[in-house]
Amino acid sequence: MKTLRVVVPTPLPEELCELIERTEPRVEVVRDQALLPPQRYPGDHRGDEEFTRSAEEQARFEKLIDSADALYGVPDQSSSQLKRAVEANERLLWVHTTPAGGGGQVRAAGLSQMQLERVAFTTSGGVHAQPLAEFAVFGVLAGARDLGRLLADQRNRTWGERRTVAQLSAQTVLVVGLGGIGRAVAEKLAALGARVIGAHRRQVEVPGIERIYPMGQLAEAVAGADAIVVCLPGTTATHRVVSRTVLESVKPGATIVNVGRGSTVDEPALVEALADGRIGFAALDVFDTEPLPADSPLWGMPNVLISPHAAAVNDDEERLIAELFAANATRLLDGEPLVNRVNTVEFY
Repeated sequence: MKTLRVVVPTPLPEELCELIERTEPRVEVVRDQALLPPQRYPGDHRGDEEFTRSAEEQARFEKLIDSADALYGVPDQSSSQLKRAVEANERLLWVHTTPAGGGGQVRAAGLSQMQLERVAFTTSGGVHAQPLAEFAVFGVLAGARDLGRLLADQRNRTWGERRTVAQLSAQTVLVVGLGGIGRAVAEKLAALGARVIGAHRRQVEVPGIERIYPMGQLAEAVAGADAIVVCLPGTTATHRVVSRTVLESVKPGATIVNVGRGSTVDEPALVEALADGRIGFAALDVFDTEPLPADSPLWGMPNVLISPHAAAVNDDEERLIAELFAANATRLLDGEPLVNRVNTVEFY
């Protein structure tokens, strides 16, 4: 293949479209900014939710998509639109999903085996590892320093009693899931002096981790941890893997941080564990249902910190994704394997 026609069906600033073209001159980036919703903040891949297209504009939008060799992003971040695009465009070779967990978008599209084999899907995995790792460290420290009590005292204008708090350097932290995010978390925690252990589906070499438990021994692993950081993708295999049984096995008062996917934790069981003190503190960036419903008991819990699935958002995110896409475009044009290709069995 000599050139690659890339259509952008999701918000992307003009300067980043131009960056892709400069980085890989064999790529033609086709976009019509008038057909894309305006971004609400840097890195907003969905755009203004009130944006609509007329019937004529939607037809133009879909015609562009149907002319593509590759798509930078899932159209309107919609799995049904992805399905339509794959079915309508036989020349489509590659779709890059902007989320790190874009495999979920592909799974939800319900594509046939033939379509999954014809089109390559990739994700933005790795781009978000550092900001998520920083949030994880923040969550572990917040639990160790009893942030909930400090904030409650401040709201009540109470000069609280002096009390001992845990030192991170004296804690054992379990990192569940040792992909790019989990590895970054482990590195930062080990640098701060924590004893870091891990849980993963297979044995891997990860600097800074003392021991790795099989996922089948997760209940045993949590029993010895002062804090647990969940970094798992949302797949069939990981659904509620942090189960009621696992949460019943935690060390009393442990901290839990989730920077993976909300579906990996049994949320009702987590609420119970937070209410009775088995979990002392939770810092959560992801939830089983998003946005978190207004009637969720998590909102009112003093030992819970809620982040609206925004811990990965940072000033460099969009540029890093664009650079990753350009590098993968070069690989595709040169006949080399793509980075972050979605496993279409586990959709990860």
